[in-house]
Amino acid sequence: MINKVVASAAEAVADVRDGASLAVGGFGLCGIPVALIQAVHDAGTTDLETISNNCGVDDWGLGVLLRDGRIRRTISSYVGENKEFARQYLAGELEVVLTPQGTLAEKLRAGGAGIPAFYTPAGVGTQVSEGGLPQKYDAEGNVAIASEPKEVRSFGGEDYVLEESLRPDFGLVHAWRGDRLGNLVFHVTAMNFNPLCAMAGRITIAEVEELVDPGELDPQQIHTPGIFVQRVVVAGNVEKRIEKRTVAAPLPAGAGGEGN
Repeated sequence: MINKVVASAAEAVADVRDGASLAVGGFGLCGIPVALIQAVHDAGTTDLETISNNCGVDDWGLGVLLRDGRIRRTISSYVGENKEFARQYLAGELEVVLTPQGTLAEKLRAGGAGIPAFYTPAGVGTQVSEGGLPQKYDAEGNVAIASEPKEVRSFGGEDYVLEESLRPDFGLVHAWRGDRLGNLVFHVTAMNFNPLCAMAGRITIAEVEELVDPGELDPQQIHTPGIFVQRVVVAGNVEKRIEKRTVAAPLPAGAGGEGN
């Protein structure tokens, strides 16, 4: 059995080269691999293609790489929380491949399962299938790269669009617990895109909050088997931010519910 633990996040991402493609787990800021993203940033790696549900916020997550111009192209579903993202896209500095969320999830899962492509009803009759979505602008605001039309076929009287799966160079994920063999357990909502990114990456690197010995994880509770994971690094209790904090207004003095 192989001990997949490495000493630091910097060591874990040392071979992430310029121009690499990264599938990065998380949903919004939930379950994102903060330590690994920071290590990639600290290494000075650039010209990256990222595959993630979103691209972080202006000062956190993938937004840190974006801010410093390290991301060349991104494949994402939701990009509405990052002003710098919008600026770079509209200024022609960033190529953006907008992808329906369920389609993105299946592109990653299928890639990890060895399935090169699949048909889905999502996007039929829209620019997703017909082409023409602006992926990159030039400095004058003209469309420099537009999406290509995709194959559409009919099955059982319904139309479906052909989508190619994703097999990025690296998968970067955050897990609650992991063992030395790479078996991972994700905590509640952090089990979003993390298992999919772990499957898809040719080399998958997992940061874990808690490292345990083999046999300590209940086999029936393991979300990602170690066969998909090549490296594990202990990240400890990393900072966990919330994109938008919504709280109730304080009650006036003397107000309250029953019993007050």
